[in-house]
Amino acid sequence: MAGVEGSSKVRAEAGTVVDVFDRDVAPVLTVDAGAVVSVQSLDCRGHLQRQRVPGESRPMLFAEPRGHCLTGPIAVRGAKPGMVLAVHFEELVPAEWGWTATAGKDNWLMRRLRVAGAERTWLLWELDGETGTDQHGHTVRLQPFLGVVGMPPDAPGEHSTIPPRAEGGGNIDCRELVAGSTLYLPVTVPGAMLLLGDGHARQGDGEVGGTAIECGMTTRVRLDLVVDRPVPGVHAETPAGLVTFGFDADLNEATATALSAVVDWLQIEQALDRPSALALASATVDMRITQIANETWGVHALLPTDAIS
Repeated sequence: MAGVEGSSKVRAEAGTVVDVFDRDVAPVLTVDAGAVVSVQSLDCRGHLQRQRVPGESRPMLFAEPRGHCLTGPIAVRGAKPGMVLAVHFEELVPAEWGWTATAGKDNWLMRRLRVAGAERTWLLWELDGETGTDQHGHTVRLQPFLGVVGMPPDAPGEHSTIPPRAEGGGNIDCRELVAGSTLYLPVTVPGAMLLLGDGHARQGDGEVGGTAIECGMTTRVRLDLVVDRPVPGVHAETPAGLVTFGFDADLNEATATALSAVVDWLQIEQALDRPSALALASATVDMRITQIANETWGVHALLPTDAIS
């Protein structure tokens, strides 16, 4: 198995990375449920060498990437549709540099923000594990997570990594999925065939410019299979609280999906009827725009850990 050291580490290199979701790609590693795996991922573009000046063209693993540079797939023995894959993030360590780029694209948002005609603009970040500093001297505290964690659709052929999906996950881009979080993904295909990547050293809710602080990442995850969860669809338990998601081309529908799921959760956890659960949600739940950059709106509902005593 290319790039595999022993049975629990996967390096990012030719043979262990892809830039599409495809259920028929052979796994680079197969593990039992409960296994801990250390996964190296390159930045979303697959840079093999760091930029020395902002926006510099440098060698990449894919000459013309079709989507995110993702490591995997990792198969989990016994995984099958109807189960849920629990991805426990034990540690996320960003690489020593990262970048943010915006403008240079002609889409509705860039036109609305009056930057569609501007040249592509780059920030180049030095990352020290705790903070990041760009070429202008701006310093931010890091909050590393993976933008893409997901499984391929159960349909033949190649599928884009760009939009998030309600079942297998993918390009979720949720800044709450830091170390100590568990992401729950409904299994889409036998073996799960999990892909990970698109490291973000830090991102604001929305990823409003189209990129975060994009970086390579070394991620330690524990992979479990479960069959009973209080809510359907993609959801998470994070240090900040319980998180449910909605993904749709319609912002209203994405919002309603995320909200409905967190109301389900409150019904079960607090033993309430649905109107009472909605009333409690109105007093405690934060609705957030997860991302606006990926062709499909992402919305998440956050029930903070200390919201209800």
